[in-house]
Amino acid sequence: MTEANNRFQSGFPKIGIRPTIDGRRKGVRESLEQQTMNMAIATAELLSANLRYPNGEPVECVIADTCIGGVAEAAACADKFAKAGVGVSITVTPCWCYGTETMDMDPSIPKAVWGFNGTERPGAVYLAAVLSGYAQKGLPAFGIYGEHVQDAGDTSIPYDVKDKLIGFARAGLVVAYMRGKSYLSMGSVSMGIAGSIVNDAFFQEYLGMRTEYIDMSEFVRRMEENIYDGAEFEKALTWVKENCIEGPDNNPDRLQTSRERKDRDWETVVKMTQIARDLMVGNPRLAELGFGEEAMGHNAIVSGFQGQRQWTDHFPNGDFMEAMLNSSFDWNGIRAPYIVATENDSLNGVVMLFGYLLTNTAQIFADVRTYWSPESVERVTGHKLTGEAAGGLLHLINSGPAALDGTGQQTKDGKPALKPFWEISDEEAQRCLDATSWRPASVEYFRGGGYSSDFLTKGGMPMTMSRINLVKGIGPVLQIAEGYSVELPDQVHDTLDKRTDSTWPTTWFAPIVTGEGAFKSVYEVMNNWGANHGSISYGHIGGDLITLASMLRIPVNMHNVPEDRQFRPRAWGLFGTADPESADYRACHNFGPLYK
Repeated sequence: MTEANNRFQSGFPKIGIRPTIDGRRKGVRESLEQQTMNMAIATAELLSANLRYPNGEPVECVIADTCIGGVAEAAACADKFAKAGVGVSITVTPCWCYGTETMDMDPSIPKAVWGFNGTERPGAVYLAAVLSGYAQKGLPAFGIYGEHVQDAGDTSIPYDVKDKLIGFARAGLVVAYMRGKSYLSMGSVSMGIAGSIVNDAFFQEYLGMRTEYIDMSEFVRRMEENIYDGAEFEKALTWVKENCIEGPDNNPDRLQTSRERKDRDWETVVKMTQIARDLMVGNPRLAELGFGEEAMGHNAIVSGFQGQRQWTDHFPNGDFMEAMLNSSFDWNGIRAPYIVATENDSLNGVVMLFGYLLTNTAQIFADVRTYWSPESVERVTGHKLTGEAAGGLLHLINSGPAALDGTGQQTKDGKPALKPFWEISDEEAQRCLDATSWRPASVEYFRGGGYSSDFLTKGGMPMTMSRINLVKGIGPVLQIAEGYSVELPDQVHDTLDKRTDSTWPTTWFAPIVTGEGAFKSVYEVMNNWGANHGSISYGHIGGDLITLASMLRIPVNMHNVPEDRQFRPRAWGLFGTADPESADYRACHNFGPLYK
């Protein structure tokens, strides 16, 4: 399978750079042409050097053919951007320009304006004027203005401007890339979990995505009719036997299955992994085998598998399938992770997708299972929590679908990390595999058998947990908690882990507390979390999530992101500045979903 070519065949959105200029000729415009175009070129170079697409290639920028001094040139730029596949626009200028004549009017494209802070020409005046126009026309735009005055001939981009340009563009590309893609629901509602009630209106109106649906019987059909690549299956099964360590069977003797049954389960879960991937993105090999329709896939950048219970009461569970697809490697080598939500929790799948597209790294799907207070840990184990964990811990654990990258066996600057696939070495991928054991599934939970991954996340990694919830009358709201993974002494972890299902992967997570609101304590974080699941991403990406949410008009109801890392459209300030969280709700309600 030519995975990269097939998976990313629709390409990626580009960033459009719009150099705007004072339209008065016979001296004014002519004196500004070079400076204005240089700003556009510098912006394009900055973004291409710092941002990459999910396939690892540098982000492409498109610059308008001319500076934009009026509506005719604005229209010509819009035409060029449409033909070039531009999905994000950034306007740059060092001077006064005619606001409503030069602005970007496309309502679905995230937009920002960088007004040069210089005294020779009033770039800041244009910035204020055009942002006022955007607010008046209901087209929220981000304002970028450097803190310090620059000289007219200074072609550098200040550090604060760089951060905002990169942060805006990173989030804007997520918006543009999701547009027109699909969420694939494999099955229906799992165990009454509200997040697996796939809300078509949410995906369409807020994300610009389709929702696609298949029944889980499609897996049975494809297995029984051999609608998968048999040669790849043999390769995969050999790789699994060599690289996937089978752990001990924790089931009571009376429930343990035979070696023959366990081997048959391995074959089934490998086929399930191939089939789920083919359902998401297609596979040209299937067309060669005579299955042209199945070869097309569903153009899905995220999916969910119901599993429990209609599938798992009879067939092996989906844990191996989900864990391997969510990881950055498999039998075909190191590659970009797929995003698959356990129990078809589409709302957790969405924040997994957000985290993946913002960082290009694998995501950890987990239950937000237990709050362990310092007092409880000390009572049960005799150990006193210190450092990041001094205020208590959240035990993040699910039945085994978390990406194997979550072991923390990859390193960056000598420290545990999760990395984009193009930075992962073969040795690091092998360490992730070696740190994972595959435990025969708990038959009391999964009557059909299967395997669950078991690993322990290394400590010391900056992490961000997030979750989308749907609220009647409001719509989607986003929760964000930045913190750190924590490593406990072995005997402490073992004692706590054995109080639940010890065959599942564990991440000990310590949110950063602020002493206020939902982050008054670790207990309050747990107490205010809106659902049973959360997505965990490497790094402190809460600021990027806030920026992205504002583009999609999704308010954020709890977060611990410092004020200097929050970046929303300038119009948000017109809804109040004393309480930004409340203003966020009002602004999102006022402007409405991006695609409605």
